[in-house]
Amino acid sequence: MQPNRTLRALANRIKELRDQKGISQEELAHRAGLSRTGMGFLETGKRWPRLDTLMKVADGLNITLDELFKGLHKPSRRR
Repeated sequence: MQPNRTLRALANRIKELRDQKGISQEELAHRAGLSRTGMGFLETGKRWPRLDTLMKVADGLNITLDELFKGLHKPSRRR
């Protein structure tokens, strides 16, 4: 998977999970101890997050990192 596609997939996954939980971007930012602007950058794929940031987001969503990453990696087809 291309790096930009991976970042977009992660951004979409965070937004999807937040929407499923029925919480606002601001609420998730608060729960994760991040700024709303920082959360916005994560959900739009404008920045690569650090591992500790992803852990905070997972905690804010009350899920594991496994759940956060579920479905992100699609192995490339071998010829």
